[in-house]
Amino acid sequence: MSIAAPGPQSRIYRPGELNQEVRLHLEAGFPRLWVQGEISNLVRPASGHLYFTLKDARAQIRCALFRGNAAGVGFRPENGQEVLVRGRLSLYEPRGDYQLIADGMLQSGAGALQQAFEALKKKLSAEGLFDEGRKQPLPRWPKRISLVTSPTGAAIRDMLKVLAERWPAARVRIYSSQVQGESAPGELIRALRAADSQQFGDLIIIGRGGGSLEDLWAFNDEQLARAIADTRTPVISAVGHETDITIADLVADLRAPTPSAAAAAATPDGPALRLQVGRLDKQLHRSMRSTLDQKDQTVDHLARRMAGQHPGRRLDDMQSRNRQLASRTTQAMLRMLDQQQRQTTGLDLRLKARHPARRIEQFATNHAARRVQLERAMTRQLSQSGDRLAGLVRALNAVSPLNVLERGYAVIRDTNGQAMTERKAFQKQKEINILMNDFEVDAEIVSKPRDARLK
Repeated sequence: MSIAAPGPQSRIYRPGELNQEVRLHLEAGFPRLWVQGEISNLVRPASGHLYFTLKDARAQIRCALFRGNAAGVGFRPENGQEVLVRGRLSLYEPRGDYQLIADGMLQSGAGALQQAFEALKKKLSAEGLFDEGRKQPLPRWPKRISLVTSPTGAAIRDMLKVLAERWPAARVRIYSSQVQGESAPGELIRALRAADSQQFGDLIIIGRGGGSLEDLWAFNDEQLARAIADTRTPVISAVGHETDITIADLVADLRAPTPSAAAAAATPDGPALRLQVGRLDKQLHRSMRSTLDQKDQTVDHLARRMAGQHPGRRLDDMQSRNRQLASRTTQAMLRMLDQQQRQTTGLDLRLKARHPARRIEQFATNHAARRVQLERAMTRQLSQSGDRLAGLVRALNAVSPLNVLERGYAVIRDTNGQAMTERKAFQKQKEINILMNDFEVDAEIVSKPRDARLK
């Protein structure tokens, strides 16, 4: 049987070209997958890579587990072991060999998923993805919250209910995703990256309700863990019930035991804050009332002190004292005159008893002279006392703050009513009171004191 030669439209492949195209189609057509089988033909070269064959009763497939991933395997693979291998399909172009490029291996049988969990946990922990130092703090008062979860599950209803009760002021945006099944890790990564890149939420909650280990397995995906670690927005992980722990929980900035607990951890307690604000408002009113009462008492006390130290009051006191001094002086003069009168009467009696006319005349002359001297002395003393009193009054009026105030001067006082006379008392932004002749104003110091410039 003869065949026709290829036409001009036919593409003729070289072996290398064909193998390359087959490899590209093979890698693009199959996502990462799990293969279970028995190890055979295991080779451990010095490079640290593992080359082996996975087989069952019907077929076999070549596998390669390179050194970086081989170090994360939690047991020593041997020929004859039944294992679970995760990887992607590819083609070794030089020989055209179809193979599985493995990135993880578990012993087959009970506990395989737990082994995978422990292996990935160990690997990511060694890279520092669980370190507390790299985790971001949560905002205290979030205005917007992004939820990465299934839009139809019980978890979304629980979270929305808690958010509405605790912090209704926050806006919520749901980034929907499958939360279990083979496509769930990819959808969760896409939704998480969208929430982070759009920067809608001040924080992101990613999670789902409870389920079996298999149901929650999407949250143990390595690529999802790395996506959580790379987000700029703080992430709260809330997967399953309180006893469920996933890789996403360990990488997230905060792990919440349930979706409801995540909503509570993400928001302040609004009702409790309202009660606290009410209590603080009452305390503030009581404090203000107490402060105002104290200030009123201080003003009353200062007013009484001012009344006692007022220049007019002091002038009245001095005038009263002057009147007392004048009265005492007059009484003293009268007593002196009375005493002199009595002495004169006594002398007159003695003179009359002796009857010497000359001595009578002499005594009469002396008496008249002394009377004149006494009257002059009394007049002079009264005049001097009056002059001194007038001088004191003038001096008092000269230093009276009232007269100074009438000439345009002012008294600078602090908020306690004390006069400010020292330079250090004048500080910037300090409140002061300026007392003029018949009014006063409140003011504030706007600059530091400087040397006076006399003009």
